[in-house]
Amino acid sequence: MQVSSYLKISIAVAIATIALKTGAWWVSGSVSLLSDAMESLVNLAGATFALAMVTIAARPADEEHPYGHHKAEYFSSGFEGVLIFVAALGIIWAAVERFLHPQPLEQLGLGLALSIASSVLNGVLAWSMLSKARAVGSMALEGDARHLFTDVWTSAGVVIGLALVHFTHWLWLDPVLAIIVALNILREGASLIWRSASGLMDEALEPAVIAKVDAALAGFAAQPIRFDHVVTRRAGQRRFVDLHLHVPGAWTLSHAAQVRTEVEAALMAAVPGLRASIQLLPADAEAIALPGAEDPHP
Repeated sequence: MQVSSYLKISIAVAIATIALKTGAWWVSGSVSLLSDAMESLVNLAGATFALAMVTIAARPADEEHPYGHHKAEYFSSGFEGVLIFVAALGIIWAAVERFLHPQPLEQLGLGLALSIASSVLNGVLAWSMLSKARAVGSMALEGDARHLFTDVWTSAGVVIGLALVHFTHWLWLDPVLAIIVALNILREGASLIWRSASGLMDEALEPAVIAKVDAALAGFAAQPIRFDHVVTRRAGQRRFVDLHLHVPGAWTLSHAAQVRTEVEAALMAAVPGLRASIQLLPADAEAIALPGAEDPHP
């Protein structure tokens, strides 16, 4: 299933959970259940925006964007993080108001049942989306999945807390739970915004992927060539590596180009989807090193 298909399902599930959680708040009057419903509104907005960004990211390179549109996914993650912050502030406002003016809860059992049903939907979808995100390296899909997981844990905490309210009759516990939920949401939002910013700044590939690149290059150790100035970066689902390939000066251009093709093939086999940019240089030539460039094979 494609990433866009997961996001379309996420939109449908968000609409269903909004209905369930709004119903849970309506029948119970619980401000913590209201906070849970507000987070689902953020889920809907985030999934819709993520679908738009994934659609843009899938566009081929053009004259204005010769390197493609892959970074569009990072805008999705950052936007969802901002939405989380807005939702958290709204939850805190509602919780403080209820703390100052406590109200009894009604039909709490039905409200909790509706909340649990929505959490099951979100949990199943989040697990499936996160597995797919890790498989294809989609930041937008991962951001949406992690937000759904936050929603699941939030709902679990609310359910446990409201069960305590039912047995203890401590009405102040309801708004306190809502504030705790808001603080947890703020933490997740900050994490999404930070990861989005890191991606937009051309963050290096994951250490495990870099290790695969190094292993592929090490496979040519027996040949009279060397690699330096190895630089990696990630843009959305696309991974890139730039490096210099030094070959003996006596080699013909045809022979050097053949070896470069073999190196490219080895790199792409080690990391599927990798885009390799390899500059050919004679063995006795040195190019100006890029800031931060690695030299694992001097």
